[in-house]
Amino acid sequence: MGNYMGTYTTWMCFTQKYFGITEAGPPQDVKEVFKEFADSGSYMTVEQLRRFLVEVQGNYDTSVADAEWIVEEVLQRRHVKLTKQRNLTLEDFHYYLFSVDLNPPINNQVHQDMGAPLSHYFIYTGHNSYLTGNQISSDCSHVPIINALKRGLRAVELDLWPNFAKDDDLVLHGWTFTAPVELIKCLRSIKEHAFSASPYPVIITLEDHLTPDLQAKVAQMVTQTFGDMLFYPETECLNEFPSPEELRYRVIISTTPPKEYIDGKASRKGKCFNSQKERYSDEDVSGRASVDLTTETCDENEKSDCDKSEHIQYSGDSDASDPFGALAYKRLIAIPARKPKGGLKKKLRVELDDTVRRLSLSEQKFEKASVSYAADVVRFTQKNILRIYPRAVRVNSSNYNPLIGWMHGAQMVALNMQGYGKCLWLTHGMFRSNGGCGYLKKPDFLMRVGPDDQVFDPKAKMPVRKVLKVKVYMGDGWHIDFKEKHPSFWSPPDFYARVGITGVTSDKKMNKTKKRKVNGTPVWDEEFEFPLTVPELALLRIEVREYNMSEKNYFAGQTCFPVSELRPGFHAVPLFNRKGEQYSSVRLLMRFQIEPVYALP
Repeated sequence: MGNYMGTYTTWMCFTQKYFGITEAGPPQDVKEVFKEFADSGSYMTVEQLRRFLVEVQGNYDTSVADAEWIVEEVLQRRHVKLTKQRNLTLEDFHYYLFSVDLNPPINNQVHQDMGAPLSHYFIYTGHNSYLTGNQISSDCSHVPIINALKRGLRAVELDLWPNFAKDDDLVLHGWTFTAPVELIKCLRSIKEHAFSASPYPVIITLEDHLTPDLQAKVAQMVTQTFGDMLFYPETECLNEFPSPEELRYRVIISTTPPKEYIDGKASRKGKCFNSQKERYSDEDVSGRASVDLTTETCDENEKSDCDKSEHIQYSGDSDASDPFGALAYKRLIAIPARKPKGGLKKKLRVELDDTVRRLSLSEQKFEKASVSYAADVVRFTQKNILRIYPRAVRVNSSNYNPLIGWMHGAQMVALNMQGYGKCLWLTHGMFRSNGGCGYLKKPDFLMRVGPDDQVFDPKAKMPVRKVLKVKVYMGDGWHIDFKEKHPSFWSPPDFYARVGITGVTSDKKMNKTKKRKVNGTPVWDEEFEFPLTVPELALLRIEVREYNMSEKNYFAGQTCFPVSELRPGFHAVPLFNRKGEQYSSVRLLMRFQIEPVYALP
């Protein structure tokens, strides 16, 4: 079989050249709802359409003007010569329902409260945002950063290392064969594209391995590049993070305070930091890939806890220290990253003086924390920010399941955006919600503390609270988006759709439609039900494939949406390719119904 987009095997080898592309008519349900609201007539008036939008689609604030605009738009697209009659036929009505831009499955506007502290939100976060491919030998570039920001990413990671002469700052994945890119190029690209998809703040997490002099140079570079866009905290000891609304169009720096500054602060009384000689380090296994490929993480009770290798700061001659550079660098840090020395429980403690911070844990350490200290994780994330990043053995830039982080309140679940696969599809889908702004308000239950200090437990057995009914009617557009590759392939495809829920363990379920052999528009007309115990954390995942007896089933599109964002009624659902890019024409016609069963007290 051939390749689509360079690397993707695909089934689509038929076009109108070989088969007459036949389009199916409106499904029976569409005919019946048209008949109902058109009062059994042949046309649907503007007012009848408005009633349909309110009563079936759940668009309760739809005005007559809104319905008029839809009618005008449909008639202009479908009819060359406009008639004086401003009504919709059944075919016009079906066209409207099956149009992605006119009738999408989720709200495309920001609709959540954006005035809470940053710790109350899930944040669209990237890992090693500068890499073009794998973690070992791919090039570093500003282009992946631009692409991610255009998609709506809000947290960019840059690994900073000195050049060979130790007189300039480079961005690269340390101790690997990745080719570096200049820091200034990355900063300028962030400035230019930071708010192309969202007005809400961009967080730059810096993993620096620099001399004090180079830290001072970074401070100057960042300040000059971003100017008034840069957010400076009013105090070095924040008790609460500002809100996304307060930080609109601002750039935020998050990193570990310079070692010289920490050492100086630790010797003074009455300040934010402990007088203990704890060494704070932030994260990443940058520069440790060759070690971690064969070495598991240290036991949490070991004194080193692997921290001293996770964030390496320059430890050369003390004469090289620049206290003024350290202060300038420290002044940039709006979200301080601190990791107290010790086991996981100590790292997850809430500071006694109520100051907030960011903590970073590797994927495998977080998995351990979610098993042994799940309640501590949830409590920590109610005020502080937790960032999770992929384990170093993912050298091919694969990803982990982000839901385990979101279930425990982790705000910054960092994924390799240059990769692809189901885990990344979940992240793309999650952050399509709330207008694609990159910030999603965490469910209220993740922020609550009970009278006995209990917090949300995703593993606890809970009652079914809602039932989601999903009906898959039909699909279209493959003959447009999937081009002919092999004219020797003469059999029309057998389409089937996989429809399921990803969420807490009790909510996970995957169903599959029957196969449909068609020359154009597959029609399934099948309905599935999904009982949901935690609908706020449930994602609806859809994948279309073409069945092949002799080989594996071929990918034909996918999509994912948070259940809480789905609009009731009939909707056109766009499909995306493996990289998460939306097809121009491939789509499904579906119906969603959400029925409440039990409400949380």
